[in-house]
Amino acid sequence: MELPKRKNIRLKDCDYSQNGAYFLTICVKDRHEFLGKIVGTNYVRPQLSEHGIVVEREIAILNSTYKNVKVDNYVVMPNHIHMIIFITAENGRTQFVPTISQIIKQFKGAITKKIGVSFWQPRFHDHIIRDEEDYQNHWRYINENPIKWRDDEYYGGMNNSSKSV
Repeated sequence: MELPKRKNIRLKDCDYSQNGAYFLTICVKDRHEFLGKIVGTNYVRPQLSEHGIVVEREIAILNSTYKNVKVDNYVVMPNHIHMIIFITAENGRTQFVPTISQIIKQFKGAITKKIGVSFWQPRFHDHIIRDEEDYQNHWRYINENPIKWRDDEYYGGMNNSSKSV
């Protein structure tokens, strides 16, 4: 039996280890809200679950795991994560600079190992940030995401965090 082939969603001929800024979205499988919930009325913010705390710690570790990688901004939402990651290699690309796919694979793997089960969708969304305006728009999107949670395309309408992982 031949398995279905996955469509490649990355830009053709793009080197995802090039210097630059990347906006990433990583989702929990089936939109289950394992990472926490959105709380507050005057000051709306994510309240992270135990899994969400592990995710946030791994985001912090990314800055020291890869010499040329910096997480510039992020938000851990109930069922997804948004991040802006900068890759900055001196003199351009070196053999030691990871690709975005390698970074996310390691990131998801480390979380899966610590929690004991994978709850991630197999893929992730990326957007190469093209200029200052694009950067500012994505920065603002990350910061405003908790406030706009009920209008978010990933909003499930209920807190699914009680379902077992």
